Amino acid sequence: MTTIWAQYARYNRLANEALYAACAGLSGAEYRRDLGAFFGSVHGTLNHLLVGDTIWMARLEGGSHPSTNLDAILFEKFDALREAREGMDRRIERFFSALPADFERGSVRYVNNAGFASEDPLTVILPHFFNHQTHHRAQANTLLSQLGHKPPVLDLHRVLRPNPTSPS
Repeated sequence: MTTIWAQYARYNRLANEALYAACAGLSGAEYRRDLGAFFGSVHGTLNHLLVGDTIWMARLEGGSHPSTNLDAILFEKFDALREAREGMDRRIERFFSALPADFERGSVRYVNNAGFASEDPLTVILPHFFNHQTHHRAQANTLLSQLGHKPPVLDLHRVLRPNPTSPS
């Protein structure tokens, strides 16, 4: 049986594939243009998503991640960022497809980027993990629109639909 988290992990991968396909059509200047989003540009937003996922996956897997500025640019080149994104999405899917039955009953202890020790229940962290991705993908979609490009449809029910061309 597929858990809701495995479904979200699959959705995350497919939505990222669609978003990156749309972003591949941007010129270098468009890709890096600061449009006033949280992380400035499409480039900054996509890097932030990878930063966040890298940090949270380390924590979820029982490790830690050194403090990283949330606006860190992990990859300057789009192709390298896309490759890293694809690897992260495979990692996320593998992790969430093999969760122990009682996983959600646990919590995550970590030191956040401000240096505060925290412990949060997974019933809060797991929705946050996937909502964070959706939140910033929506920002990237808005940036695509502002740049005059058609953003992909990222509605969960459309992305996961067996026949994506059927109407909603």
